[in-house]
Amino acid sequence: MRKSGFVNKKVVVIGGGHGQAAVCRGIKNIEGIELSAIVTVADNGGSTGRLRKMFNTPAMGDIRDVMIALSQDESLMRELMDYRFQDPQGTLDDVAGHNLGNLILLALMQKKGSFLEAVKEIGKVLNVKGKIIPSTTQVVTLCALMEDGCVVEGQAEIPMHPGGIRKVFYNTHVSALPEAVEAIKEADWVIYCIGSLYTSVIPNVIINEIQEALQKTRAKRVYICNAMSQPGETDGYSLEDHVRALEDAGCGIDICIASMDEIPAHILARYRAEGSDVVRATESVHKYQIIEEELLKFDDELVRHDSNKIEIAIGRLLEGM
Repeated sequence: MRKSGFVNKKVVVIGGGHGQAAVCRGIKNIEGIELSAIVTVADNGGSTGRLRKMFNTPAMGDIRDVMIALSQDESLMRELMDYRFQDPQGTLDDVAGHNLGNLILLALMQKKGSFLEAVKEIGKVLNVKGKIIPSTTQVVTLCALMEDGCVVEGQAEIPMHPGGIRKVFYNTHVSALPEAVEAIKEADWVIYCIGSLYTSVIPNVIINEIQEALQKTRAKRVYICNAMSQPGETDGYSLEDHVRALEDAGCGIDICIASMDEIPAHILARYRAEGSDVVRATESVHKYQIIEEELLKFDDELVRHDSNKIEIAIGRLLEGM
């Protein structure tokens, strides 16, 4: 637990997937903050996509990841929430590939009659620190207008289309969960998380009520920038390109935190061979502050954000403001 020099700072983190989970896993240990995680429900791939199609439910995979990250102990329940059924013989058509956590959330949703109530109930069991808030409880389909004019439907399908993304949008009107809007209005800090820019972070902020709340908030708005570009989403993007994409989606940004870690040459070479490269600032003048921090780890020869380093960086930022 990181000691801090403040109490009751309200911090909202916005995103989805492993990137948001890494941020939450770090900053949950900072004393004196009230944490709320606003999480996308636009995922349509894997176990989440199958359950969403079968039961007409909001996507729950990103919610599950963040829930595990914010749990307070390494309990058996926490391990089970992330357990994925294996089927080496190919005989388990019904459950093969599903996460147990997804199935538990589905069962609770049917029992409680509400996706949000299911999330709250599991949060109690896992002793989650803070609030986990879906950006909407509607079943939504994320779409992208590509640079070639083509429209691609589906969060999982968007990065598969060749060519850049011009913008993402929903194919129907989407209403924000009121709890998400209220959390932003009351926030002292809003943090846009690392992760898939167009399919994890931006899907939250293009919802009108959330967009309006972000534009009116008194909170300091911080973006933790990705360390590497993502093939199919941010090919060739600089730090400034990432920020512009967020600003075009309606996100104001006051501070951008960038990685200053030196990536081992052999790891960088492999990433470049796969179409990914280091995200760097390329412009000399910015209307937002850029702070460089050590943020990365290289376990298993991968470039990943280190939750402990994120805790230190965000703790230092919050204490200095």
